Amino acid sequence: MLTIKILGSGCANCRKLEAAAKEAASTANIQAEFIKVMDVKDILKYDVMSTPALVIDEKVVSSGRIPTVAEIRQWMGG
Repeated sequence: MLTIKILGSGCANCRKLEAAAKEAASTANIQAEFIKVMDVKDILKYDVMSTPALVIDEKVVSSGRIPTVAEIRQWMGG
């Protein structure tokens, strides 16, 4: 099972990223645990310059934008 983290303040773009990530996992039949990381100190640990950011199994794959569902599915290995 993948661990997918959405880094951000909970803004509209963070919610869009979370929805896209969930859709990507669902359409690829990938089991994933979704975690929202909203604490600034925790976000800074990932060395991202802008949010929202997407972390898959502790690897930052995107920051500062909302990737497509297809991109996310590819990063998940689906």
